[in-house]
Amino acid sequence: MAKHTWRSFLDDNLVGRAAELGFYFIFALFPSLFTATSLLGLAARSASHIYYSLLGYLSIVIPRDAMGTVLETFNQTTAAATGGKLTFGLAAAVWSASVGFSAIQDSLNVVYKVKETRSYFAARFSAIGVTILLMGLVTLMLASLLGGDFFARLAHLHIYDHFFAALVALVARVFGWLFAVVLLSLFFAVIYYFAPDVKRSQWHWLTPGAAVGIVGWLITSIGLRLYVHYFDNYSVTYGSLGAVIILLTWFYLTGLMLLLGAEINSEIEAAAAAKRLLVLEQNSLAAAAAPANPTLVSAADSSSAESAPKPAA
Repeated sequence: MAKHTWRSFLDDNLVGRAAELGFYFIFALFPSLFTATSLLGLAARSASHIYYSLLGYLSIVIPRDAMGTVLETFNQTTAAATGGKLTFGLAAAVWSASVGFSAIQDSLNVVYKVKETRSYFAARFSAIGVTILLMGLVTLMLASLLGGDFFARLAHLHIYDHFFAALVALVARVFGWLFAVVLLSLFFAVIYYFAPDVKRSQWHWLTPGAAVGIVGWLITSIGLRLYVHYFDNYSVTYGSLGAVIILLTWFYLTGLMLLLGAEINSEIEAAAAAKRLLVLEQNSLAAAAAPANPTLVSAADSSSAESAPKPAA
């Protein structure tokens, strides 16, 4: 199975398609970032801790220098956030992100070996709807992390026993992260269910491909962050564009892990379908080889038994 998955991974050119997804992801980042910064720009004047908490969560997976580029863009756009820009930014973010999801649709159709039968408008409206759903899931993930930190701070403020306060704070943060992981698996499940044009797709909360994709994404994100931290030589090659290249590389790895999970699911479903077809063929052959009329056969066997000579006493 692993060897066949690897061969399909190469045959479907998922390495090149991941680069395509990385471009669309970075293309959709700045309109989405503009919308987020506009929202935070309207609220951060009285809730700056939310701003720093969200940036802290992003810094877990995004390399430090790439995060600096994001911060610079954040500060520039937050300073000029207005209601009109917020409305335009939200529309631009949804449209740009839906273009990225359309690229995911095309890639997963190749992975699942199916042709796109939906019309252009049906596929695009589907992409826009799923994009809004995914944005809602990302918002809930961030809200769960913020909620865990919020209840942890409440525990430290209102519980005077330091040990019990620390225990409650730890439980609150653990539940916040667990809920975020559940929402992340739901994020992958929504993409794998709605993106490919598969007629009889079944809903699964967590699939083997999604598990591999999530774990692979976390490992590669943290690995890239550590590599940039300890081998700070990319600026020699790319100069001032180094931070942008790192951010693009992170998006590339994100798309690669997403496609790898889809390829694993596709191969598992193909193997299960082949096994079901083999069972049906075996049942058909067994039914064809079985006697047509069991009653006549049993009667013939009875008459043969009666006509057989009895042994001498």
